Amino acid sequence: MMNKKKNIQKTRKHRRIHKNEIKIKTSLIINANKIDNYKYSSREKFIQGNQKIKIKYKNQKNLKSIFKIFFNGIGLLLFIISYYFYYLSLDKCLQGEDECTKKLKWIQLRLNQYIISVVIITILFALIFYNIISKLHLIHFLITFICFYKYSHSVYFHDHGAYNLIGLVVVIILSLIFLLILKLFFVFLKNKYRYKFVSILLLIFFYNALIDPTNCNDWPKGLNNTYIENDKNKYGCQIRFPKKCQYKVIEYTQDLSFLSRKSCSNKKKNARKNILEFSKSPNINENTTKFGFPLTNNEMGLIDGKDNFFLTNYTRLNLLDMDKQIPPEFPKPEYIVDFSKDPFGELIINLNFNETLSKERKKYEVNSTPYSDNILVLFMDSVSRVNAMRKLKKTLNFFEQFISYKGGHNQKYPKENFHSFQFFKYHRFKFHTTGNFPKLFYGNDRNAKVLVRISKYLKENGYVTGYAADYCQKDNIRNKHNLTFSELYDHQLLLCDPNVDDLNSATKRCLYGQINSYHLYEYINQFWRKYQNNRKYSLIVVNDGHEGTLELVKYTDDIIYNFLNSLYKDNLLKDTSIFLLSDHGCDMPSGYYIYQFYRHTSALPMLFIIINDRKNIDYNKQYFYIQENQQTFITAYDIYNTISNLIYGDNYINIENKTDLHDTPKSPFGKSLLEKINAKKRKPKLYKDMETHICV
Repeated sequence: MMNKKKNIQKTRKHRRIHKNEIKIKTSLIINANKIDNYKYSSREKFIQGNQKIKIKYKNQKNLKSIFKIFFNGIGLLLFIISYYFYYLSLDKCLQGEDECTKKLKWIQLRLNQYIISVVIITILFALIFYNIISKLHLIHFLITFICFYKYSHSVYFHDHGAYNLIGLVVVIILSLIFLLILKLFFVFLKNKYRYKFVSILLLIFFYNALIDPTNCNDWPKGLNNTYIENDKNKYGCQIRFPKKCQYKVIEYTQDLSFLSRKSCSNKKKNARKNILEFSKSPNINENTTKFGFPLTNNEMGLIDGKDNFFLTNYTRLNLLDMDKQIPPEFPKPEYIVDFSKDPFGELIINLNFNETLSKERKKYEVNSTPYSDNILVLFMDSVSRVNAMRKLKKTLNFFEQFISYKGGHNQKYPKENFHSFQFFKYHRFKFHTTGNFPKLFYGNDRNAKVLVRISKYLKENGYVTGYAADYCQKDNIRNKHNLTFSELYDHQLLLCDPNVDDLNSATKRCLYGQINSYHLYEYINQFWRKYQNNRKYSLIVVNDGHEGTLELVKYTDDIIYNFLNSLYKDNLLKDTSIFLLSDHGCDMPSGYYIYQFYRHTSALPMLFIIINDRKNIDYNKQYFYIQENQQTFITAYDIYNTISNLIYGDNYINIENKTDLHDTPKSPFGKSLLEKINAKKRKPKLYKDMETHICV
């Protein structure tokens, strides 16, 4: 009787706590509404009945274990399949090799593979969430993240930054989002009105964020409250606007520099060790504190060398110990890293003014009358017109102040002839720079039999030439056996330092306390000041926009603005034409990639031009033409011819076009923007190698 009373008390206690269930010490759960039918006639019968339940429970447990193993095996197989489809979806030809060209056109196939991967991982998350398969499967994600972070910096695992890692993050995030939407849907079906109301609100939010984001009203906007004009009868080129602008929803959320709190003020502690390991020079030893990097513009190997890594090897073999006297056969280094005062390294850039060169080029000036005595080209890879408007606000404000003029004179600055122009329908050719760069600065396709850099014609007209780039290669172009590089730049700075941050990183790329590109602008700033009495041309090539988040380029805005504003305030931009341009917009996988939003922005890179202070330009004619051409379909060939036009002035009209066997400073595939372009006869389809047609 005492045992029976205890059992009844226990039953009442469990009823109060669980309402619907009774827990028994034997770990069996007996439904409360059946407890009255259970008869405790004696202790023996209870134990005997309990043994039967244990046997039954044991059989169920074995069956459950078999199903668990089966579903875990299915889960592992699904993981493998999902990553296989993800691998297939990667851009395997980012390096732009010719044999990969056709694969790049399979964009729909890649997108399908990407979606399949997302769907499969969503199912896997659901199986883990509902405890159908083991939570240990999350280890697969952890292993994959570690592998992609450590090894996969491209499809070739060495060239294109963290694209694959970013793409994988997007797959995981989308899978979790879809899982949450699925969960909300079931909550909506099962629960009462208050849960349904919350579910509806959340589903509306996800719909607005992922499927129907805010409109694209500001997408066609330009400087000075101007917009793309889509009058097909007048301009011929009509831009197809994107229907969805997802960047408005997830803007700033991909700013990995901010999220990781990365600051360039935190210098690398092992910078000196990296240089010592990098060096193979007999001049360097363990006691060296000042490292001089050799000049990269005076070696014959730079002209005909086919190896893109020639400069890296050349630098490693010829590093100088600046603690000692420089050997007479070596020119004075312009790039010195000093560890004597700062253990983390101080970068000293000091451009060598060549007085003999300055005097020699002066002699050539009498041979021509250019439209601009100075030409400054700022090239930023992978920046679209739209993203420039969003992220380079201070720099574009500098251009915008000169955009309004009347009768050949700027309204804001009537004593100066600064005229700024923006080009809404400048189209790319290729999604990769190696296919566009030759058209911009060689005026021809990279497979042409003869390919000569425009620096040759600049020198012939008395210009001193300067070049700075944040990569250690001869040019932003893949070398082929049929290419000829006949001209080097007079002054050239390439960042061949082993401490340069990854050029394709999605976070700030730093070097000795500054963003990489800061040092390039400093070098050209010195070039501009030391040769201020000469005609000069300088080209800065940076890769700050070469990543998928569309955020990194904003960290260079102050650098570019301060560089331009400093030259302007010191009156060093007199008689200068300035080009701020890219060759294509962003094409790298990220949170935007799944939307195919890149298709519009990538096809329309940025192009802003300032032309200044030449009285022999016909304002009523040539400036009228360039103003009209702002809304006309143009290409890289037109930019090349415009630079050529500025060099040769009125004599440009008499220059013959390039041919396969004879190279001249005039491309047959384009026109100068200072000339009249018949917009109605211009169509992207006429250019055989143009991949994306946004203009119709």
